[in-house]
Amino acid sequence: MKVVIADDQALVRGGFRLILKAAGIEVVAEAADGAQAVTAVLEHLPDVVLMDIRMPELDGIEATRRVLAAGPAAAGVRIIILTTFDLDQYVYAALAAGASGFLLKDVTPEHLVAAVQLVQTGDALLAPSITRRLVERFAPGPRPADAPGSAGMPGCDLSALTPREVEVLGLIARGMSNAEIAAALTISEATVKTHVARILTKLDLRGRVQAVVLAYQIGLVTPGRPGSRS
Repeated sequence: MKVVIADDQALVRGGFRLILKAAGIEVVAEAADGAQAVTAVLEHLPDVVLMDIRMPELDGIEATRRVLAAGPAAAGVRIIILTTFDLDQYVYAALAAGASGFLLKDVTPEHLVAAVQLVQTGDALLAPSITRRLVERFAPGPRPADAPGSAGMPGCDLSALTPREVEVLGLIARGMSNAEIAAALTISEATVKTHVARILTKLDLRGRVQAVVLAYQIGLVTPGRPGSRS
């Protein structure tokens, strides 16, 4: 596993590097600002990037967007946002841009290593309930499903989904796990995984975090009434 650490504080970068090295995880590059981060990621194509939000030259949100817009070469790169505040509008923007989750900078060494390993497998890092709280606080009002460029999200058209897939998307946005969705719909967990994979592919989403953000942005679910159309 290869990791790039982007943070404008040398002590943070050094501390994270030592923690990851002790766990047998290779840090292939460090960056002190967002522009350096983009260059380092595109050069080394790491599995995971630890990306600070507030950096000079280019912030972590724009750096995340540029990395994820780099095309097939960066398709497998997963980005974890580093922040001081968990419910933060900048964290929300980074998740909408395609980050796989976020970590507070005072994270324990064990949690840091576990987070990097989890995201590297393609899973979302943070609990869906936390994502939902972020979305409810910071998402703009519902936009039409086919509105292009909605708040940094891909242009999406729910008509590409089957009725069952729309139903599953709504349950994802409620913060339900695959097992919980399977129980609610009386289907197998394997079938749920298939539906989720097809939803992400059809809507060009990088993961469940973006799916939750999208569901609120297009009005599939609304704050206070999860799982229901407005």
